[in-house]
Amino acid sequence: QAQVVESGGGLVQAGGSLRLSCAASLSPFSNYAMGWFRQAPGKERESVATMSWSGDRTMYADSVKGRFAISRDNAEKTVYLQMNSLKPEDTAVYYCTFWPSRYGLGYKPTPYDYWGQGTQVTVSS
Repeated sequence: QAQVVESGGGLVQAGGSLRLSCAASLSPFSNYAMGWFRQAPGKERESVATMSWSGDRTMYADSVKGRFAISRDNAEKTVYLQMNSLKPEDTAVYYCTFWPSRYGLGYKPTPYDYWGQGTQVTVSS
């Protein structure tokens, strides 16, 4: 059973930055596209950023464009989400997830794909 573990969440003031990390034991790692999703209290889980297995294609939610950046290190089997200029509305539990790369970046991951346990990000005003 593959393990997916996020880290890097925390409490930050508005305008600050955080970097989330996600380590996965998937093999081969390059077979998987990946994404960061988030879920705020009382809201549905939403896609924040996704990236192809090679890292050459990305998609971002409009609400985070220009502020967040997704990246991956296939050798280290780790993905990252750099979050800058954080806003209170970015407060949520952030999850990383992986799915077979053949499904493309627009794929909506299901519970049967690989998910981490989530990491809390809280942005104070």
